Amino acid sequence: MVFDDDIKEALDSLREGGIIIYPTDTIWGIGCDATNAVAVEKIFKIKSRNENKSLLVLVDGENMLDRYVKDIPEIAFELADVSDTPLTIIYPGGKNLAPGVCSEDGSVAIRICHDEFCHELISRFRKPIISTSANLSGKSSPENFDDIDNTIIESVDYVVKYRQDDLEKHTASPIIKLEANGTIKIIRK
Repeated sequence: MVFDDDIKEALDSLREGGIIIYPTDTIWGIGCDATNAVAVEKIFKIKSRNENKSLLVLVDGENMLDRYVKDIPEIAFELADVSDTPLTIIYPGGKNLAPGVCSEDGSVAIRICHDEFCHELISRFRKPIISTSANLSGKSSPENFDDIDNTIIESVDYVVKYRQDDLEKHTASPIIKLEANGTIKIIRK
């Protein structure tokens, strides 16, 4: 694969508890092992982000999703299937994730990633990966690699080379929240 070396380097960093910058199916993200508490804490520090704000997680499919969400409402799969863009869903209860990943109410934001690079990375890692925008908290999300602040780049363990030259403008995913009772709330369009 074109990005095989990048996958290997990113995997080495993730397995060692490191932090990576990588392209996703939406915008560039800062990522780590979503089950590693020390790595998750590093992300909050890099972004200067309040630890009360939860983080988004990427998984490679329904089987992985099932390992990190307590009860998946059936409607979740239907919503993901009909969405014409990558869709982040906030589920009522997360499990098996590091502290700080889930919200104070126990909910967790997860997106099943279909992007070729991310899907391969997550599949080989066999665990979910944090995907928070590669910016300082309160600043604009990077639309492409050139928009990432050098402070962020210099603070991570590995920066993926794949797609750094892609100048297309990308946007963050829409986010919906599914309540246990089936209520759907739009968080971000």
